[in-house]
Amino acid sequence: MTRIALGSDEVTPLTDALVAALRAAGHEVTLHGPPAGGGEEWVAASAAVGRAVAAGEAERGVVCCWSGTGASIAANKVPGVRAALCADAETARMARRYNDANVLALSLRLTSPAVGEEILAAFLASPAGDDDFDRRNLAELERMERPAG
Repeated sequence: MTRIALGSDEVTPLTDALVAALRAAGHEVTLHGPPAGGGEEWVAASAAVGRAVAAGEAERGVVCCWSGTGASIAANKVPGVRAALCADAETARMARRYNDANVLALSLRLTSPAVGEEILAAFLASPAGDDDFDRRNLAELERMERPAG
């Protein structure tokens, strides 16, 4: 069982499908924003997911907004978060392999529930890359996050 934080600024058929798929697979799901019954907009909902992942309260996160771009930007403002906006399963697999992405961002406008479930499944099933190339580049990303000085 994986702990997943999911946030969105709207409740839509996509968010409903994602939550149902996660729960059906036995994951522990923590909701943020309107899916949790709140009124937060995309920045607050996405940042809350990012904070949950960065703090270890969730192993992975999913953020959604109309385009998916704002949600990914907001989540990426949290140190330790590597959010990837994905429109297909292969991009999600590559985001895990090459970037060790820990937050998946999806567009509410472009992503159907069926495609969203495919992307989510690929994101959750794919391991982070473990060869020298992958480790070297991830280490460089982590160095970039550290404060200068």
